[in-house]
Amino acid sequence: MNMRTKPMAEKKDKDHKIVIEGVTKAGKKFRPSDWAERMSGKLASFSNRRINYSPLLQPSVNAEGYKCVLLDPALQESNPTLYNAILEFAKDNNLNICDESDDHE
Repeated sequence: MNMRTKPMAEKKDKDHKIVIEGVTKAGKKFRPSDWAERMSGKLASFSNRRINYSPLLQPSVNAEGYKCVLLDPALQESNPTLYNAILEFAKDNNLNICDESDDHE
C-alpha cells in the first residue's frame, strides 16, 4: 500500500508551482503587457520557428485574465540565481506571489 501512495505524493510535489500574477498588490495591472513572456523566455528554446517554454518557467493567464508566470520550485536547485532573481523582481514590483496549491486545498 505504501508503494502505491508514495508516487501520488511525489506527483503532487512535482506539479507544485509558484504563481506570480501580473497584478500589483494595489490592484493595478503590471506593464509591459508581455512581461510574462519576457521572463519565461529566459529558459525558453527555439525549434522549427517556435518558442518552447521550459516546464520550470512558463507564461500563463489566471482566471481573472491577468498574465502570470508559473515558477517550478525545482528551478531553485538547477538555477538558484535565476530563481532568486525572478522572486526578487516580483517582490520589487509588488506583484502577487501565490502558491498554486492554495487554490486547490
